[in-house]
Amino acid sequence: MKYVYPTYQRFPIEIKSGQGVRLTDAHGQTYLDFTAGIGVCNFGYQNSAIQAAVQAQLPKIWHTSNLYENTLQDAVAKLLVHGEDRLVFFANSGTEANEAALKLARKYTGKTKILAFHQSFHGRTYGSMSMTGNPSIQAGYGPLVPDVAFATYNDPAAFAQITPALAAVILEVVQGEGGVFAGQKAWLQAVQAKCQANQVLLIIDEVQTGIGRTGYRFAYESYGLDPDIYTTAKGLANGLPVGAMVGRAQFASAFGPGSHGSTFAGNALAMAAAQAVLTNLTPTFLTDVQAKAQQVWQALDQQVAGLPMVTRLTGKGLMIGIHLVPDVPVVKVITALQQAGLLTLSAGDNTLRLLPPLVMSVEDLLAGVQTIATVLAQFETEAV
Repeated sequence: MKYVYPTYQRFPIEIKSGQGVRLTDAHGQTYLDFTAGIGVCNFGYQNSAIQAAVQAQLPKIWHTSNLYENTLQDAVAKLLVHGEDRLVFFANSGTEANEAALKLARKYTGKTKILAFHQSFHGRTYGSMSMTGNPSIQAGYGPLVPDVAFATYNDPAAFAQITPALAAVILEVVQGEGGVFAGQKAWLQAVQAKCQANQVLLIIDEVQTGIGRTGYRFAYESYGLDPDIYTTAKGLANGLPVGAMVGRAQFASAFGPGSHGSTFAGNALAMAAAQAVLTNLTPTFLTDVQAKAQQVWQALDQQVAGLPMVTRLTGKGLMIGIHLVPDVPVVKVITALQQAGLLTLSAGDNTLRLLPPLVMSVEDLLAGVQTIATVLAQFETEAV
């Protein structure tokens, strides 16, 4: 690429089309997709319901700005809050949703200090980056937003850092970019209890874990949590750029006219897609995701977990991390899998990350696991 900043380590593949759960490149090679566009296309490619919703909106209006009433935004917000006493702020991405959460927490509480966690990822804009526990992402961009501290995820020592001085604690219930590490239920509930006891807001970043990825609308639901604010993006419009911050309705006093805004947020095309996604994110659909995930984890335990190259499996639902031995870089495995017709991702801790579309059949999911097992076994044979 000659005219684009080299901010991405790109593989020499150009995707030209997608159908269902398969992608085709510029040379006609077809791949089974275990990436979903980094957890975005949860309903696959050319999904008929979502495509019809966007096509119906196309001849009407694409953009009006947020200076006018928008019943489509309100309809999507109603689906998001799911009957709870909450309100929504629409954004264009996950990092913008997290920026909105940071601003709301500080303004509502009148406090500035935020506690985040090592190995977390909340985005690349300044506020979100400052709350991201990965020094490599922050390198060269200082000074960062002040008053952000970090604790160790799943460590009870973090409780001592949750004091009345904090405005909020922000966390992912499954750390995606950091290595697909799932939170321990008792620890997460204890964090919430400590927040409540100290009048500290709990913000849960559901940008990657939300919209059915773990078999629940939002992953926090499976932990018995009740966050003050949660954010979502990625899968919300199945590929069109959109994000949302969802907070308690009582916070409205801090987010009145002029307090925050965005030109493109709540765009009509993105809202049409999001409405279709949320309408189809039914209890039956989610139950099916949970059932498929159970079969995938069983196959991983049987075919992958015992391989010498694999140190452990982590994750939840269809958000999976296969941690590899340090002397085999994960990028080499990803490249080999591409050659075998399977697209996968990486994450921290030399982790092969799997985020297949939620609509993928059990047969295709198990075929993908078999391909992974075969490729990893080939690496072991070469090593010997």
